[in-house]
Amino acid sequence: MEIILELIIILGACFIGEILSAVLPFSFPSSIIAMILLFLLLLCGILKEKHLSHVGDFLLKNMSIFFLPAAVGILEHFSIIRQALIPFLLICAITLLLTFAATAYTVMGVRALQRHFSKGGKNRA
Repeated sequence: MEIILELIIILGACFIGEILSAVLPFSFPSSIIAMILLFLLLLCGILKEKHLSHVGDFLLKNMSIFFLPAAVGILEHFSIIRQALIPFLLICAITLLLTFAATAYTVMGVRALQRHFSKGGKNRA
């Protein structure tokens, strides 16, 4: 029963994200809206981590399943992609490196903020 409630919470956020995306006067991905909504609910304390932990853990452990449709789509259209394979692979490599760098610097920044606030504003060496 607990897992069903967690799924309802996540799917509810996705549904609200879809509605807000349709109502906004500009294009904005509904999945991003749903993530922001869940983040704000967690930040405000309305939701706790334990309210989403089982389904979140399951989704993280089985994340590779979500890449299958994209991989099949690439294989379906490989005849088109083959014509621009080198630029395609170059773009993939560059974006991979940029994503790694952005993630690394974000983690370093968050850890620095955590150290700063955990010591009452005093930095540790």
